[in-house]
This record gives sequence, C-alpha cells and structure tokens, in this order.
Amino acid sequence: MVDMIHEQQGTVAGVRFHRVGKLYHFDYSAHPQLQSGDYVIVETARGRQMGQIVSFAAAEADNRDYKPIMRPASPRDLSLKQYWEMQQDDALDTCRQIANRLGHLRDAKFVAAHYNYDGSMLTFLFTAEDKVNTGRLGSELSHAFPKTQVELRQIGPRDVAKLLGGFGACGEERCCSTFLTDFSPISIKMAKMQGISLNPSEITGMCGRLRCCLVYEYEQYVEARKQLPKRNKRVGTPHGEGKVLDVHPLQDAVTVLVEDTRYLLKREELLPLEELEAFQKKAKEPCTKHGDGPCECGAKPGKSQQSEADET
Repeated sequence: MVDMIHEQQGTVAGVRFHRVGKLYHFDYSAHPQLQSGDYVIVETARGRQMGQIVSFAAAEADNRDYKPIMRPASPRDLSLKQYWEMQQDDALDTCRQIANRLGHLRDAKFVAAHYNYDGSMLTFLFTAEDKVNTGRLGSELSHAFPKTQVELRQIGPRDVAKLLGGFGACGEERCCSTFLTDFSPISIKMAKMQGISLNPSEITGMCGRLRCCLVYEYEQYVEARKQLPKRNKRVGTPHGEGKVLDVHPLQDAVTVLVEDTRYLLKREELLPLEELEAFQKKAKEPCTKHGDGPCECGAKPGKSQQSEADET
C-alpha cells in the first residue's frame, strides 16, 4: 500500500481536451482510482473544463506545482457535454448572422463554436489575414447568449485545417487532424535540403502554408549530407576523377560525372581529391620541425646530417 501511494505521488495524469490536442498534466493524488480513458473535471486558465486521461507520466523533478484534478466526470456531466456539443452548430450560425449584420467583419471567417461541458462558456474561433476588432461583435454575442461567457479567438490557417479535417495531397487524412498536437516551424530550407521541387503545388498544404511533412525527415537528411560531398565538388572514383552532379542522402550515394559517363557511387567508393593532393604535397616537403635533418616524420636527411649519422 505504501509503495502504491509513493508511485502515485511521483506521477501525474496526462489530460487531453480535444481529440487531437495538446496534453496537459494534472495531479491526481486525490483520486488514485482514475485510469486511462476516464473523463475528469479540471480547472484551467480558461475556466472549468472536461478532459480525458490518456496517459500517466513521471512528474518533473523541478518541484513544479501541478493543478489537481477536481473530480471524475459524472454521468450527468457526460450528458451535458453531449447536449452542448449538439448546440454548437446553431451557435455558429447565430455568430455568422450577427457578424454579417454588423458589416465590418467581412474579412473574418468564423469556422467553429465550442461550448465547454456544462455550457457556461462558449468560444467562437475565426480566421483573418489581419487583426480584427471584435468588440462590437462580442457585445452582441453576449446579449444573444446571456447565460454564457462568450469568447472570440483568432486562429491561424493551420488550426483551421486541423478543425476542418479532410485529406492531404498524399491522399491520406491530414496529419494535423489525426496525430499532430503541435505545429513545428517549417522553412523553405527544409525543402531544399531534401531536394524537393520548390513549386508551390509541391510544398504547400491545403492550409496554404508549407506542408507539415517537410519537417519529418529533415534531420535525417541533414545528418546524411554531412558525410557526402556537395554538388560540383571534384572527387576521385574507381573510374577516375569526376565531378559530383547530384547528392542522394538516403542512399548514402552521389551521382558523379567522369568524362562523359555518369556513375551512381556509394560514399565508401569516393576519394576527396583536395585532401589527397594536400597530403601528397605535404609528404614531398621536408619536415617543418627539423628542417632537412633526420627525424621520425620520414623526411630525408640532408648531406651534413647523413655524414654525422654515418660517423656515429
């Protein structure tokens, strides 16, 4: 029993509030019977919410203060959650109608409405190219939903794609809607490193931004390229001296042009000419430490040193 309590004190519960969302950790020591899959009620910065426990993890060693789980969700809580989720589409339609009537929010696109589990808070999510003044709209919505705390939150194109779901250019369901919980920074450099065409249709996702999948293999390409010569570099090969035309990181190989013939060669078959020429040049020079005298580096001794050596 003591061991069980000690184990619980050293772990925290990972709670998720949306099907594909970030994981937040809470102290569950007051409810040790909780298991993965259970729904719980917690207090967050955005009010009281219902989430689902998906895992248990070791608490961080920095004495971080974890918020406690208030209680397990009751059957009534789950029924309320289902009821208010059914009201979300109607709430979104009301928001769009009010926004159209006000007229100054034509650049904003309202994409979702989210009630918390008991209907005490209603959040409208919208997207827009620039920052939008939603003061008047917020006031109108507060009158339309008098018993609910209304919040308006602007989100980015990637978040919109995550909410809408659908299929990506690869034919599979969008990564953001299935397993991605965070959006990593993505740059054109990642596409260049992987040799992907910079044609917008090749690297742009359905959200209009660079595809999330560009980051998946980026680090592997970076590590693989460190071991291979760059394009246009002169290298030695079993077929003679040639120039690197293309680099194939995942094959650990390069395409080399030797005279008028192209060869696909593995890294172990290559010989960097610059390094070889520098080594050969240095081998022909006298020792820089001992001049032209005898030494262990292999440089040939001068005549005077050779005579001294003979006399000895």
